[in-house]
Amino acid sequence: MKIPAYRRIATDLADKIRAGEYRPGDALPAQRELSAGYGVTLMTLRQALQELRDEGLIVQQAGRGTFVAPVQAAYRVDTLRSFVEDLREQGHRVTTEVVSVALEEGLRLERVRLLGDRPVIHQTSSVPLPWAAAVADEEFRRVSLYAALAEAGATIVRASERIVPGLLAEPVAGHLRRPAGEAVFVSERTTYAMDDQVVVVDRAIILGDLMEIRAERAATRLSLQWGTVRDRPFA
Repeated sequence: MKIPAYRRIATDLADKIRAGEYRPGDALPAQRELSAGYGVTLMTLRQALQELRDEGLIVQQAGRGTFVAPVQAAYRVDTLRSFVEDLREQGHRVTTEVVSVALEEGLRLERVRLLGDRPVIHQTSSVPLPWAAAVADEEFRRVSLYAALAEAGATIVRASERIVPGLLAEPVAGHLRRPAGEAVFVSERTTYAMDDQVVVVDRAIILGDLMEIRAERAATRLSLQWGTVRDRPFA
């Protein structure tokens, strides 16, 4: 059975994307250039691009062109793990910049999370005593706060999280390398130990143009995830 031309083109472009010839965020050649290269009409090429878009491999922006979809990063809100653990499990390169560490009545830890080389999350974590003293000397650029708490003997059993829209303000805007006033998500999360004692209070400012909330609903559960915005390639 003869394979339609648009499907052969879609397969070839998909292979090039997966092989890294076109990388996440890259612009594909103009449609006229692609149609000439494959020797097909614009209509046939557009059918091929529609297939790639349906597969989530490309995004198209009016007036700008066609781009390889950004690498999808999802942060699961319905787990007790940290941002970094979730993202690294998906194969993303996540690094942490420690902005400040202060130990007074408790530990106040301020960090910036980078996905690749792009800052995407500003996170402030407050840990009360006695857990604060147990983890204060950790190297949080390399060590997860939750891993350090587990090593210190904290048994985390539940967390409550509230997510609201907000606007980016200084000085966080500077840490995220964005102008003040941009749209953000604000996550406020409290994590508890077995005796209902508060272990961590987190406040995370998450760039609203790079991250999205996705929900999967089933009869017995609701699963929420953070993900990158698929209709906007990383610049």
